[in-house]
Amino acid sequence: MTKIIYSFNKRGFEAAYWEKEIAAASNQKYKFIPFNHDPYLDVSLYSRAQLLDNLFYEKNQGLVRLYSDIKNLIIKEKAEVLLVDNCFPYHPEFLKGISIYKVLRTSDGPISAYDREFAYLHAYDHILYHSPAYSRDMGMAEKLVYCGAKRIDFWPLASFDAISDSSKTEADILSGVRDIDVIFIGALHLNKMPLIAAVKKALGKKLRLHGLTSLKKNAYFNIKYGFPGWIKSVAFADYVKLYQRAKIGINIHNRGDYTVGSYRLFDLPANGVMQISDGGEYLNKFFSVGEEVVAYKNSEELIARVKYYLTHDKEREEIALNGFKRARRDYNIKSMLIKAGDIVTRRIRKP
Repeated sequence: MTKIIYSFNKRGFEAAYWEKEIAAASNQKYKFIPFNHDPYLDVSLYSRAQLLDNLFYEKNQGLVRLYSDIKNLIIKEKAEVLLVDNCFPYHPEFLKGISIYKVLRTSDGPISAYDREFAYLHAYDHILYHSPAYSRDMGMAEKLVYCGAKRIDFWPLASFDAISDSSKTEADILSGVRDIDVIFIGALHLNKMPLIAAVKKALGKKLRLHGLTSLKKNAYFNIKYGFPGWIKSVAFADYVKLYQRAKIGINIHNRGDYTVGSYRLFDLPANGVMQISDGGEYLNKFFSVGEEVVAYKNSEELIARVKYYLTHDKEREEIALNGFKRARRDYNIKSMLIKAGDIVTRRIRKP
């Protein structure tokens, strides 16, 4: 049995289901050991590589405790792999001193890659990238190799059971009342505001918006774009109820096609929501466009496609069901973790 420590940073409701579902993915072949590195020090203190270097130089006590605990866990479990996700708290000089196969998992994309991914590539034996997209000039695989990554593999994100209803089947996923025409749940980033504003103005009350935002961002959004609407936050625990009331879910990534691959890409179909997403040429790497997901290029096309599928129920439901089947089969967290285990062990045996 290969023992894999999965190190991540989450809080509250998210932390609870990450720990539970990562551990539950274990089988006779792999033991997945969740390790939440969030409690040791605030993520804002090491959200950029230079900040982490400063903490390491200063021998920050939270960092010292973290490093001591992860080393002890490696010894206790006789772990062979350390897989690190989210913001990365492990300084390259610390990693150089521990004997274990080290895997970095990207999850943020090019918008923060120079802050907290590329600086660490040399310290890891293996990079798992969550999206093939990077920029207009090159894909993520080419970029990682160019930056010196030793081994790379594509490993998409997944849908956790806690963000869907695992009791639902193909027979009943669409049987409930879906009284929300269109939904978007996500962070109100500046890059997304123009598109969100255009769609909200076109669809009005048909579009339900929720997201990670603040009073300041909401005020800016409404003043800048002519009061398209106030965006209210929603707890993670309420995502499932909202998604399973929605007919269509729109997906907007921070740099559009070049950041495709968010958790929302999998959470929408896992809840039986027909998804309309950006992603361009890369969207087909995740789902079959036209059969399991619908693509759009700009706000005008997104609005037109939303209006079309709201009046063509049969086509919408067919795509929603196909997306649900694919998400349930290929993109649930357990199957994706097993796939990661297979990828990593294959690389260990055949460098």
